[in-house]
Amino acid sequence: MEGFSLALESPVARLRLNRPERRNVVTRAMWRALPEFCRRIEASPEVLVVILEGEGDHFSAGADITEFEAAYRDEDTTRAFLKSIQDGLSALLALNRPTLAALRGNSIGGGLALGLCCDMRFCAEDAHIAVTAAKLGLLYGFLETRRLVELVGPARAKDILFTGRRLDANEALAIGLVDRTVPTGRLAEAVTSYAKELAGLSQYSIRGSKLAVDVIARGLARESPAFRAMLVEAARLPDCVEGRNAFAAKRAPRFTFRGALDPID
Repeated sequence: MEGFSLALESPVARLRLNRPERRNVVTRAMWRALPEFCRRIEASPEVLVVILEGEGDHFSAGADITEFEAAYRDEDTTRAFLKSIQDGLSALLALNRPTLAALRGNSIGGGLALGLCCDMRFCAEDAHIAVTAAKLGLLYGFLETRRLVELVGPARAKDILFTGRRLDANEALAIGLVDRTVPTGRLAEAVTSYAKELAGLSQYSIRGSKLAVDVIARGLARESPAFRAMLVEAARLPDCVEGRNAFAAKRAPRFTFRGALDPID
């Protein structure tokens, strides 16, 4: 559909915002479509890593403000619009593959929210990041605000939300909002190289680690019985046997796990 494109390039899926003429602003239809794109990715066992990127010179300039009059027409339309955003972000956050956002140019507001819900954010040196809700009399959604606090801490999150100011790539890296900065012309290469590196490792290890980190970040203080069982299972699965054999033979491992893991909280 117009607005998103999905390329399943085994072992990598590229989910691309595809409105370059509007700096990839996110429409109501795009928010509603995002869960289905995530389902298509999860139904493709050959896809091991997901790259979220924007077509052209920008990641995303945010939600499409030209739709706001209709989206906020009354209480019912407002609730429906906000639910579509939270449903889309929740689906992206819940993907059981590593997700990498490639931020370039403008990464603003609702567009930045997509990047916040990825596991890692690679940032071009020319990128500018902001949450401009305070300049529009709006509130940033709960899920994206939670992710912002998890990444930069309460005080810095308040500064970003209170002022609506633009952060450059260097400041975003310094406060933990992004994970790596790279020259603009090398962004796609850097993200693709990292994605392929992850694809060559044990997906049981990666998916289990993603589950563990996410539940700990949400406040799980003690090891759950489900996670303890997962630790035991890991040592008995073919990936672990292959890892040991490859190490002994001094060769690259050929891991085969492609399944889904149960929740551990």
